[in-house]
Amino acid sequence: MAAASRRVDISADMGESLGRWPMGQDEEIAPYLTSAHIACGFHASDPATIRKTVELLRRHRVAIGAHPGYQDLIGFGRHKMDLTPQEVDDLVLYQVAAVRGMVEAFGGRLQHVKPHGALYNVAEVDEGTAKAIAAAVKRIDPHLAVVATPHSRLAAEVRAAGLRVAREFFLDRAYMPDGTLASRRRPDAMLMDPEAMCRRAVAAVRDGRIPTVDGTTVDVQVDTICLHGDHAPSRAAVRTLRGMLEQAGVEVAALGTWIAGA
Repeated sequence: MAAASRRVDISADMGESLGRWPMGQDEEIAPYLTSAHIACGFHASDPATIRKTVELLRRHRVAIGAHPGYQDLIGFGRHKMDLTPQEVDDLVLYQVAAVRGMVEAFGGRLQHVKPHGALYNVAEVDEGTAKAIAAAVKRIDPHLAVVATPHSRLAAEVRAAGLRVAREFFLDRAYMPDGTLASRRRPDAMLMDPEAMCRRAVAAVRDGRIPTVDGTTVDVQVDTICLHGDHAPSRAAVRTLRGMLEQAGVEVAALGTWIAGA
């Protein structure tokens, strides 16, 4: 294996089942991750699911983050909500505190926070929402990292608050020429070829560029690679992703062990 020239984290959204209704394949993908984002109960999950997911991740020594979203079980957190910054602050504070408490009850420590779905998308461009998320996270624990897209308003406000930013790249999502994610309403929004996903991820980390839906390329900066466990091609890809990254000279490690400060 070549000497590692840089580092990256491999992560997934997890704990998104609700009661008797399962979502994702957490048991299957956990062994291949270095970090994971646990749903906090507002867009998905429930107390028992959170506990089981914490236990699962602790067994596999996967670093744990909280994944707060809008209070939108029907829409899985993908419906935009018209909230004030104070309402967003309260929303994030409540959810992150709940997951943090469960993680600590089982002997762990929360590593990071990643907003979910529409809340994540709104925070990319809306200053008030981004500031509110940063303020809530800092109030809970200023040592927490926040996962965000590289050039987003959220990333800027997190840095301004003195917190660490983990720049996220999606293994299985298509990108637009401006570096934003392709809408899930597009037929090509989700990538389907596991080997091509891995090759693109390696290029993103090593070269800082990826292809977009119109055939051009866009610059990216990557600290964490996220996949969706409810997408079968992604579950196949994650089995070989780490090996391909390491072969390319990239060290794979949980972001909390190496990511730089603000």
